[in-house]
Amino acid sequence: MIGILVVSHEPLGTALLNCTRHIYGRLPVQLAALDVIPDEDPAGAVRAAGELMSRINDGSGALVLTDVFGATPSRIAMGLAEPQRVVVIAGVNLPMLLKALGNRRCPLDDLAAMLIDSAKNAIVEVHAPEGAAPASGVSDAAR
Repeated sequence: MIGILVVSHEPLGTALLNCTRHIYGRLPVQLAALDVIPDEDPAGAVRAAGELMSRINDGSGALVLTDVFGATPSRIAMGLAEPQRVVVIAGVNLPMLLKALGNRRCPLDDLAAMLIDSAKNAIVEVHAPEGAAPASGVSDAAR
C-alpha cells in the first residue's frame, strides 16, 4: 500500500493528520507528517523526512504531499522524489489527502494523476440556498 507523508509548514501537517483521525476514528496506517518549523535546519529536516519515509514506505511507493510549491517544506519534499517510487505533489489540502488515502492501492503514478486532476476541480464557490437566513452569530461585517 502506498505510504503518504505530508511535509508542510507547522502545524498544517499534524492538523491534517488529526482531521483524518477524526474522520476515520483512528490514524490511518502508513501516514505521517513533518511540520517544518521557522528557522529549522534544512539538513535536519531532510534527515527527519527520510526517517519518516522509511517508516511509511513498505516498498509499494510513497506519495509526499506538501503545501506551498517552492517554499522550504516543498524543497525538503522534492529531495525525497524518486521516479516510479516517490511522487511529490504541492498544494495539499484535506480533500486531496482523503482522496489519496482512499485510493492508495492503485499504482503510484495513477494515484498522482488522479489527485492532480481532482484538485483542479476541488475549489468551488458555495452558495447559500435561496431565501436562507444568515447563520446566527455571523456579523454583517463578516458577510
